[in-house]
Amino acid sequence: MNFTKMHGLGNDFIIVSGETTLPAGVDQTAIELCNRYFGIGADGLVFILPSEQADYMMRIINSDGSEAEQCGNAIRCVSKYVYDHGMIDKTEITIETIGAGVQKVQLHIQDGKVATVRVDMGEPVLQGLQVPTTIDRNPVIDYPIEVDGQQFRFTAVSMGNPHCVIYVEDAVNFDLAAWGPKLENHPMFPKKINVEFVTVKSRDFTDMRVWERGAGPTLACGTGACATLVSSVLNGYTERKATVSLKGGDLFIEWNEADNHVYMTGPAAEVFKGSL
Repeated sequence: MNFTKMHGLGNDFIIVSGETTLPAGVDQTAIELCNRYFGIGADGLVFILPSEQADYMMRIINSDGSEAEQCGNAIRCVSKYVYDHGMIDKTEITIETIGAGVQKVQLHIQDGKVATVRVDMGEPVLQGLQVPTTIDRNPVIDYPIEVDGQQFRFTAVSMGNPHCVIYVEDAVNFDLAAWGPKLENHPMFPKKINVEFVTVKSRDFTDMRVWERGAGPTLACGTGACATLVSSVLNGYTERKATVSLKGGDLFIEWNEADNHVYMTGPAAEVFKGSL
């Protein structure tokens, strides 16, 4: 099996193309290959597969063997891969995901390669039970949650995968390891959840750090950045266009009022190739 190592702002993936379906035992394969000491090392294992509805389909297996419904950084990597490797020759493409359906992607080319990718991430889901949470509200904004005697307040957003956004005084130095796994596995979230800790710096700029469901702390999360912008608009903290600054770099996010879709723009990079 040939693979390519790629990343979107440090959120890294093992990209595999040429398969027609997910191989048997892919959960264990992902655990082994994503191990940073005994494997290749990555936040997830991504397969580029044929699609009947789009140009290609993307399937993402997290480093713990679970499958993610969607991943904003991975879709940028996949989009760059299919263009740079000659699998497609147009700059407007579609990628199918299991959580957010078919997503439209615009490729920005520089010197014959994809430099940045703009993804139509679709409409955010705000109904609490659909995110899913156990809360029957639409939307779930500034809602209290308690873990180990500590109370937080969160806003729930699904971008094809579930997120809870929590505002803190200093997201950059927040203790992800202490609170991330406890919130991810809280009974209020029946399918677990991605947790974003956010500090609003201005009406068009936020700091965000993320604990990803199934992967732990990562340097960036595209869907998390989208959820952060949606949450920040709902809470009255930012405008509908803002830069979300992550540990691995910045993403520009827009929640378009006309079509209610969220648009994400950012880079992707190829690191190396190999074979197993």
